[in-house]
Amino acid sequence: MSDDQEVKTSVLAETSGFVAWMSDDPDGESTYHLELGLVTLHFFKEEWDELLELIRSLE
Repeated sequence: MSDDQEVKTSVLAETSGFVAWMSDDPDGESTYHLELGLVTLHFFKEEWDELLELIRSLE
């Protein structure tokens, strides 16, 4: 696989039990991932933004 076809990933935040990370696909789409123990949730950009809005409203 050539470099321009690789999925780039980066960790956004991490605790001892949870990880939030994102991946950038070669087609330009970003996907966000929440690893919560045995469960991993996947979000497209619009869904991720809505989730962050929901979390901020809890404060």
